[in-house]
Amino acid sequence: KVQLVESGGNSVQPGGSLRLSCTTSSWTVRTNCIGWFRQASGKEREGLSTIYRAGGDPYYADSVKDRFTISLDNAKNTLYLQMNNLKPEDTAMYYCADGGRCYGDRIVGRGFTYWGQGTQVTVSS
Repeated sequence: KVQLVESGGNSVQPGGSLRLSCTTSSWTVRTNCIGWFRQASGKEREGLSTIYRAGGDPYYADSVKDRFTISLDNAKNTLYLQMNNLKPEDTAMYYCADGGRCYGDRIVGRGFTYWGQGTQVTVSS
């Protein structure tokens, strides 16, 4: 069974940076797409970024493009999300996901089979 564990969430001031990590014993072999999502309290889940494990350009939601960077270390089975210039509206629980499909123009969260339990990011002064 695929198990995903997020870490790196913290409280940070506006303008600060954090790097989130998502580690697994192994990604599912059924698909070739993994990604990051977030959900603020009382809000719907929002897709942030997806990337093909086999390579290629990642996709970013407009809300985080140019501030967040997704990357993958296959040797460590670890997915990262570097978050810069954090804003209060970035406050949310952040999740990584596996088993879905990547698209060039959107993120479809319902296609992902495996989810971590999340790591909290709080941006405030």
